[in-house]
Amino acid sequence: MSGLVLRGFHARHPHGPDVVHAVDLTAARGQVTALIGPNGAGKSTLLKAILGLVPSTGSASLDGTDLRQLPPPDRARRMAYVPQRSQLTARLSVRSVVELGRFAHSGAWGARSAADDTAISRAMHDTGTTDLSHRPFPELSGGEQQRVLLARALASGATTLLLDEPTSALDVRQVLLLHQVLRTLAERDCCVLTVLHDLAEVRRHADAAVLLQSGRVAESGPVEQVVAPGPVRAVYGVDVHPGEGLRFALPPGGADEG
Repeated sequence: MSGLVLRGFHARHPHGPDVVHAVDLTAARGQVTALIGPNGAGKSTLLKAILGLVPSTGSASLDGTDLRQLPPPDRARRMAYVPQRSQLTARLSVRSVVELGRFAHSGAWGARSAADDTAISRAMHDTGTTDLSHRPFPELSGGEQQRVLLARALASGATTLLLDEPTSALDVRQVLLLHQVLRTLAERDCCVLTVLHDLAEVRRHADAAVLLQSGRVAESGPVEQVVAPGPVRAVYGVDVHPGEGLRFALPPGGADEG
């Protein structure tokens, strides 16, 4: 299977019990796969476990290669991560932040090459951050910071992208632009796995979805199969009415259900 494949995958916070239980997941190349579920379902923990940032057990492979057999620099060249929010407080310029995406290629003391500069400039162009180049990163709005973090991931040249709620701080125009970038990456045969909360957004922009409930897969497959009345009511406790735009409503009994 070309792409990211998990089988019987468990993940936990350090020194804690499992948060993710026996997950089977496939995020194919050439597609945008949405990871969805209520708050606390284990979505962010699952992404971090795939990256090796929290403990995990079970099978995890990328294009047929066991992820645990990849040295950290190789994994960083093949996989890039866009966190939900940045912990960066240093007054680095935006371009300096994006340049960090090339670390796995040149190392701590490596001089940047022409290929590095091309990758950085292209990533900033694709995310609309070129005009922010000289601004200090901590002074940006939340939405601007999110676009810079995406640029940093793109600059890495990785062909597998993991994103944790990348649209949460974006206005409607920037949401559309971000999904345009993700679609372009998928068309370049990248593997895109992204946590999203807005189910209407998932239906419009994702190809496949994995629905988590309490750390387990409740449903997975084509997005029309997953973001559908049955699975949505079972997991979220709301009714969904498909159409040109999804409509949601509390079922009869309202807050007493779900």
